[in-house]
This record gives sequence, C-alpha cells and structure tokens, in this order.
Amino acid sequence: MEVKKLYKSRKDIKIDGVCAGIGKYFNIDVTLVRLIWLVVALFAGTGVLAYIICMIVIPREPDVVDYTGGGYSGPNHN
Repeated sequence: MEVKKLYKSRKDIKIDGVCAGIGKYFNIDVTLVRLIWLVVALFAGTGVLAYIICMIVIPREPDVVDYTGGGYSGPNHN
C-alpha cells in the first residue's frame, strides 16, 4: 500500500501551492478548496492564519527526475 503524503504543489501555484496540494491529497478540485478557504478566511477569520501555518509546515512537492529517458548522449546530440 502506497502512503499518501501532503505536499505544496510546484505546478498549480496561486500564492504558495497550499490549496493545490490539499486538493491533490484529498482528490478534489483545487477551485473548490480555494473557495472553501476563502469562505473560512472571510467569515471565521482563521483562514489567513491557518494558511500561513500551512505555508510553513507543509513541505514543497519534491522535484521529479525522469530516469527512463536515454540520458546524455554527448555533445553532438540534436
């Protein structure tokens, strides 16, 4: 069984990738996550503080290196 890990997104970033990472982790649309976060921030007042904490605590998604390709083939490779 593969363990799911929560990461901030490197690709779908509006502020710091927190909402995109949460959306990916829970397999829901990132727009829905952003709207929920906005409602919490506006009406409950805790959303901004929670976002800042998530920015600090949640690690950035690791870089993906493709090792399946042919790799370096010399200076004459076009």
